[in-house]
Amino acid sequence: MLATAVLSMLLLGEGIGLNLLFVAVPASLAAFFAARAAGRRPRAWTVAWAAGGLLLLLVPTLRDAGWPTFLAMVSALALGSLALHGSRTWPGVLFAPFGLFASVGPGIRWAVQGIRARADGSRDRWGPVVRTVVVATVLLLVFGALFASADAAFADLLGGLTPDFSVADGPWRVLLFLVGLISAVAVARTAAAPMRWDRIRIRPGKARRRAEWALPLIALDLLFAAFIAVQLAVLFGGYRKVLAETDLSYAEYARQGFWQLLWATLLTLVVIALALRSAPRGRTADRTLVRSVLGTLCTLTLVVVASALRRMDLYVDAYGLTRLRISVAAMEIWLGLVIVLIMAAGALGAVGARRLPRAVAASAGAAVLAFGLMSPDAVVAERNVQRYEESRKIDLSYFRDLSADAVPALDRLPEPQRSCALEGIADALGQEADKPWYATSLGEARARDLLAKRPPTADYDTCRRLGAYDSRMLDGSY
Repeated sequence: MLATAVLSMLLLGEGIGLNLLFVAVPASLAAFFAARAAGRRPRAWTVAWAAGGLLLLLVPTLRDAGWPTFLAMVSALALGSLALHGSRTWPGVLFAPFGLFASVGPGIRWAVQGIRARADGSRDRWGPVVRTVVVATVLLLVFGALFASADAAFADLLGGLTPDFSVADGPWRVLLFLVGLISAVAVARTAAAPMRWDRIRIRPGKARRRAEWALPLIALDLLFAAFIAVQLAVLFGGYRKVLAETDLSYAEYARQGFWQLLWATLLTLVVIALALRSAPRGRTADRTLVRSVLGTLCTLTLVVVASALRRMDLYVDAYGLTRLRISVAAMEIWLGLVIVLIMAAGALGAVGARRLPRAVAASAGAAVLAFGLMSPDAVVAERNVQRYEESRKIDLSYFRDLSADAVPALDRLPEPQRSCALEGIADALGQEADKPWYATSLGEARARDLLAKRPPTADYDTCRRLGAYDSRMLDGSY
């Protein structure tokens, strides 16, 4: 726990990168030792959650974009909470992260009591340890300073490996130390005495008659089937006929449908949850009817998901790819995966129902990890560069807000478009030129190397004429 606090103080003040892993590893070890001392033993799911949380922290190490990094950090916290609590039910999966915050106050008291209990009569044991650490620190400081003053290359190496902060950073570093220490204490205390969210029981809903719950769902199945039939007719009949009959443009038709279909997917999950609470469960015929009606609804919803993604693809072809568009498309894909998991749980019966909460949580963590590792900013830049090569249409102003992950793709543009597209990213990297290695992502390091070899050269007038300072090509609605 103390190592976590010290590393937080030394490493987290410069930014986010590999330092998150450096801080998370000792915190994980503190949780492991605390759990073992309390008599808890790691299970397969515990190891899986912990490994998944640490893997998610690779995203800020590899990618520079802030939004996938934020999602990865939140997801890592959620998976780490599941590892500490060992949750397996819906209340456990949903409420586990709150257990960490509830352990802050009790964790501090727990740590103080533990230190007092172990400090009595242990001066002879702790004295040699303290003296050893002090002597080693003094020797490293003295000889490190001598070697650094004797050789400039060694001084540069030493300066790059060690944190650099001034006296003015003292309050900020103290705050980071306290945050790291309190967080590590809360993690360790949760591992030793987790909150038992799985003991919360959700009362099943009142079972309804077959006609009362089945007829509305059958009607909804028929509505879904009719919509899908129209979609198939449009697919084989071509979009030109539809556009002529509806007076919609190509992009309006695609944009109009995507958001509605996304909401339809979300509401379908709500309908399925409510239907499962009120469906009769006593007889085999009732359970068969539930699986048939809801299975049909899930299957039709998957077709709706495919239709929504097709609409997004049409809109991207017309107006290009943006961060928001790739994000909502990724969310739609994950919702489709959740529906598949629900269908699998229904096929497995009671066993599938018990495994569904952890399967959904695991799919969410895997989706966030895949989303971050795919480098969405790089995908956005790559798609728009391809669009420019095919149609000569591009919005240079949009690239100014992208992260360093987009630099390799934008570097393929011809001049002066390349310089205008990279100008904003280069300025942002220039303002963070003094970031240490442990707070620099791999994407940022690669971007710096490319920009150092070929810095932007276009002037302001040229970029303004090309639209680099105003959005002209993107629709702007989303």
